[in-house]
Amino acid sequence: MTVSPNTAPLDVAAFQEQVTLIRRELGSVIVGQERVVDAVLTCILSGGHALLEGVPGLGKTLLVKTLAECLGLEFSRIQFTPDLMPADLIGTTVIDESSTGGRNLEFRPGPLFSQIVLADEVNRATPKTQSAMLEAMQEHRITVGRQTRKIGEPFFVLATQNPLEMEGTYPLPEAQLDRFFMKIDVPFPSAAELTTILERTTTEHQPHASQVTDAQALLSLQSLVRRVPVAPHLVDYVVRLVRATHPEHPECPTELRSSIRTGASPRGAQALLLGARVSALFDGRSAPAIEDVKRVAASALRHRILLSFEAEASGLRCDSIIATLLAGLPQAL
Repeated sequence: MTVSPNTAPLDVAAFQEQVTLIRRELGSVIVGQERVVDAVLTCILSGGHALLEGVPGLGKTLLVKTLAECLGLEFSRIQFTPDLMPADLIGTTVIDESSTGGRNLEFRPGPLFSQIVLADEVNRATPKTQSAMLEAMQEHRITVGRQTRKIGEPFFVLATQNPLEMEGTYPLPEAQLDRFFMKIDVPFPSAAELTTILERTTTEHQPHASQVTDAQALLSLQSLVRRVPVAPHLVDYVVRLVRATHPEHPECPTELRSSIRTGASPRGAQALLLGARVSALFDGRSAPAIEDVKRVAASALRHRILLSFEAEASGLRCDSIIATLLAGLPQAL
């Protein structure tokens, strides 16, 4: 888990150069939303999946489609609806008649067999259909019948969802939520950004992104992220932060214990550490600091902390709990 001192600066510079190209190309289509773009790139570069939440019309789908164009990856889109079935995602085995009259069993892969999968409005499908994605998201493979088939690398699920209080939505199962590397809130654009959106989208000319990298280069960037060294005190901070999300552990502040029903899983700790690595590389540094962990903490943990019924009734949000934890947790013991 170390980077050679002789190659680290060159690798970091190349990393920044590649990320700058991707950001620039995304910016030719996507207006503003720099924080959202960086969070999605953090997921991609860490090899994780992203869940984007926001009201309809904020450009979540456009962002994912544009990202696939920039990265040169095979793209598929699934529009989630209440009548969507698991076989519509993973594929099915059918009886195929040959020209000679014979019959063969043939597997026809579903749209999950792609490199970037846009799960649009994922929380409009039933929990049964949502659960069909669990194996693909965690193990990058799909089992149909008695056969297991690998999904090609790289593989990302970038899902969009509407706020749960909107009509016709189902809550995602906790097991599926935990498989998303980050949950990213997509805010409404500012007045200046809204003006630019109107100028770009209401004329004859429609902007399009060009490919600036490919799958092999992306896998190399992911490999670099995992080679970034992490100091022991930073690992200790991540461990204490995740333990502080569990009300039964002594690290959890007394005033928050009645507000938390379930804390973050070990996947949350993995997301914090990998996200901190990417954050450091974004800034041109070859090693992350505690500030990098704090920068990614909300996106990495907000969907992994389940609030108590009392906290939900009082309108408490996970982000405020995470902010309290970050403010009160000592950086070193």
